[in-house]
Amino acid sequence: MVKKTVSKVVAYITQGDKLLVFSHPGQSEAGIQVPAGTVEPGESPEQAVLREAREETGLHDLELRAYLGETEFDAFPYGRDEINVRHYFHLVFHGRMSATWKHNEMHPSDGSPAPIEFEFYWVKYPDEVPELIGGLGEMLSALHNPRLGES
Repeated sequence: MVKKTVSKVVAYITQGDKLLVFSHPGQSEAGIQVPAGTVEPGESPEQAVLREAREETGLHDLELRAYLGETEFDAFPYGRDEINVRHYFHLVFHGRMSATWKHNEMHPSDGSPAPIEFEFYWVKYPDEVPELIGGLGEMLSALHNPRLGES
């Protein structure tokens, strides 16, 4: 049987030498993550990454800086019988930076009826970046690319 393929987006959001990461309060098994989500029907990956980043973080002063690449991820170990085609993007936040904040995603793509709470914080890139769950850190090294002009 062929696994279903699902298009996903991953956002590496930076401000200066900081990278935005988050955790799920009270759910340590969810690990440390970066904003990510599913590309909706009729939506481009570029549109999806900006929508997902805004929905998950509450940030709106975001600039799509660069497309970093694509990988495939087998989501079976995380309870989904599917292959995720992940599109990675570098976004830059131009607003006022809070050190930490909580934000609720009101429309979770996992079908959960209740909002999901995230706790966001900035880490120095690359020295303080924790291991990201589920291979989300796979394209972080692409942020070193001098063509990005930031970081």
